[in-house]
Amino acid sequence: MIRYALKCAEGHDFESWFQSAEAYDTLAASGHLSCTICGGSDVRKALMAPKVAANDARSDAPSDATPPARPLSNPGAAPSNPAEAAIAALREKVEKTATYVGGAFAKEARAIHEGEKPDRPIWGEANATEARALIEDGVPVAPLPFRPKSKSN
Repeated sequence: MIRYALKCAEGHDFESWFQSAEAYDTLAASGHLSCTICGGSDVRKALMAPKVAANDARSDAPSDATPPARPLSNPGAAPSNPAEAAIAALREKVEKTATYVGGAFAKEARAIHEGEKPDRPIWGEANATEARALIEDGVPVAPLPFRPKSKSN
């Protein structure tokens, strides 16, 4: 397991654990990383200092040079702040009132917009190119600040 400090295009800093460096690279290349704060998909590794133990008796003492790691949010735990509570409430509402269409989101949203399918609330996944095309064509879409539970790490 490896922990990376991450940063989104909006400047939000957060951390996440990955099975390996290769696992991070695979997820990043396939667009499966998202900001835990805004949901943005433009996520990159941030500069991070490794924790290095000293070879003397002081190695057990806490170092002032390395700040303590921030606790990571646990998706299964109760929300620890108002933002997490709001996201949890939004997730609950979306899951109760909308149909999850997965990777077919762009196709379904366009079909609903063009009247080919009945109007209904849907949610799912679209890559940046698909989302941009929907927006350019006037299809009302918005990013959600969470991923499907089956895809959360």
